Amino acid sequence: MTIDVQQPRPHDLVGNLIRIGGVAGGAFEANFNYRVHEGHDEVTGSFMAGDGTGGHGQFQLTVDVSGAAFTLERLFVEVFHVSPKDGAELDKVVVPVVHGPRILPGYRVYLEHVVQAGETLWAIATRYYGSGNLYHRLVAANPHTITNPNVIHPGDVIRVPQT
Repeated sequence: MTIDVQQPRPHDLVGNLIRIGGVAGGAFEANFNYRVHEGHDEVTGSFMAGDGTGGHGQFQLTVDVSGAAFTLERLFVEVFHVSPKDGAELDKVVVPVVHGPRILPGYRVYLEHVVQAGETLWAIATRYYGSGNLYHRLVAANPHTITNPNVIHPGDVIRVPQT
């Protein structure tokens, strides 16, 4: 069986309703499982994909994680199928994502800010949040772009979480 998760993409900024989509199949009983977790709490479920005869088909589902007691902004979306022999998780695909509501309570969307020459995260946080002290929100929302909070480059595109 194969699983190709196309949504979310690695390091996407997600809300409490996480859309998981892609293509899966390749077995008679095309039942797949998902898990969204951060090491302390998890949300799980299952779905069907393919045609039940070994074909592959698209899948898309929305997972509500608002009831989870996540403590970290980093989440993992896992999609896999279970071995009928021993219950092992097979062909697991793991996608790391960033949970916006852990960064900014009431998170709904993000804006994209293109860094200009001479800008700092402090200045960008002041512009969007009214306080430079909140620059950590920008760092948390952009793990793929900001690896060192003291170094950003003109032209970098930074996601700015909004309520």
